Amino acid sequence: MDEIKDQREVHAYAVKPASLANMTDEDIIALDKKMVRKMDLVIMPIIGILYILNYVDRQNLAAAKLQGVMTDLNMSEEQFATAISILFVGYIPFQIPSNLLISRLNRPGLYICGACMLWGTVSAMTALVKTYEQLLVVRVFLGMTEAVFFPGVIYYLSAWYVKQELGKRLAGLFIAQQLGNAFGGLIAAGVLTMGSRLGIASWRWLFIIEGVITVGCGAIFIFLMPEYPHKARMLSPIEKDYAVWRLESEAGQTEAKETIGTLQSFLMALKDVRVYTLIFCMMMSQGMGTITNFFPAIVSSLGYTNFISLLLVAPPYILACFIFWGLSYWSDKKQTVYWLLMGCLATMLPLYVIPLATTNTAARYFAMMLIPGVGVCPQIFLYKTMNLHNARPHTKRAAGVALMNAIGGTSNIWASYCWKNPPRYFEGFGTLMGLAVVFMLVITGYRFFVHKQNRMLDSGDETQIKKVMKHGVTQEQVDMGWRYECY
Repeated sequence: MDEIKDQREVHAYAVKPASLANMTDEDIIALDKKMVRKMDLVIMPIIGILYILNYVDRQNLAAAKLQGVMTDLNMSEEQFATAISILFVGYIPFQIPSNLLISRLNRPGLYICGACMLWGTVSAMTALVKTYEQLLVVRVFLGMTEAVFFPGVIYYLSAWYVKQELGKRLAGLFIAQQLGNAFGGLIAAGVLTMGSRLGIASWRWLFIIEGVITVGCGAIFIFLMPEYPHKARMLSPIEKDYAVWRLESEAGQTEAKETIGTLQSFLMALKDVRVYTLIFCMMMSQGMGTITNFFPAIVSSLGYTNFISLLLVAPPYILACFIFWGLSYWSDKKQTVYWLLMGCLATMLPLYVIPLATTNTAARYFAMMLIPGVGVCPQIFLYKTMNLHNARPHTKRAAGVALMNAIGGTSNIWASYCWKNPPRYFEGFGTLMGLAVVFMLVITGYRFFVHKQNRMLDSGDETQIKKVMKHGVTQEQVDMGWRYECY
């Protein structure tokens, strides 16, 4: 109720559409609840399922390691790390042009679902590889086709939901990621019991089964996933007007009305110091997240069989779902990001120390239970920050999200080589501790920066306001009384 009240107060900055002119506050509240519920029931399940499939297809090589892929392809540990990291050679450079393209398309839903069918096909083709070199080629193409999804969906959600709603929906996206990790381990454990049916190794069946499922879901969702609010068939005319109005009221013109070119928006993002700061923080955060690429192997270092290890991978990711939802709910409710970020990062330091300090199974698995949830949650808050602090123009926001995810993802390449020398993995956990400390320092500096920018906006001094506008704040936002929030 408080969130809807806040939205009504913000709406005062925009001209109410004629279709809403005679509606009371109670009518608006009822319309808001009905429309958001409809959005959640259609958009979030589709995106959630697609992201589960996206992450399963990306991470199944880690499970295949316990099913004989290294022996069949005659790979060393270093070559396996290369096979993991080379996915990002295709994934990273294609995100930016893809997000610039999706911001100009009239049917982003079709674009995302079409990409889903492509990466499912490529993933299934992994079952055909006979050599290490062929595996590398397929992994590069998998990265290229998967590059569409995550930054595209982050942009897509910000074109539907306002700030009070976005955090929980981003959490829903990351919950789907963790469910992908959990189900990936459970599916891999099930496939492992198949053995070599029809003369096909179990790890090859893993890629075939998961790839076919992905292609099928993508084909179905092409007909179900809505486009932008102003043209969504699932919304009534009055709901379309209201959806556009509330987005305009929050951050200025919506996707239907902005006319700034794609290249101009991309250059605007490249000139924005805020974008670079968040990119650097994402590099630290995604570096911390590389542990998921080796999680089955790390869990197996506790001394269990491959089958039990794959089963034990699931509980930490399921717990992560509850952590994501709880922290994101609190973030949306209290409109805070910084202190939750700092809390997660500070908690990670002792969790990294435990596997470095002891080989005790209970202590190490306790740390493993918390690391996926607490360690990855900062990424949710970084995406929320990018969408709130770089709201308009929307094409610049799309470019900023893609740059943050693409350049931030480069840490997946080099950090993958740190996970060696089990069971303590000194290089890996030591590196993650360093990344967490640097992350804390940089995001604290960013907090001081945005506080200073808000003071300059509050001053009313035109000279000070023009200085703020040099960092990407638009005149329309200034006129609306826009401020940096959550820090």
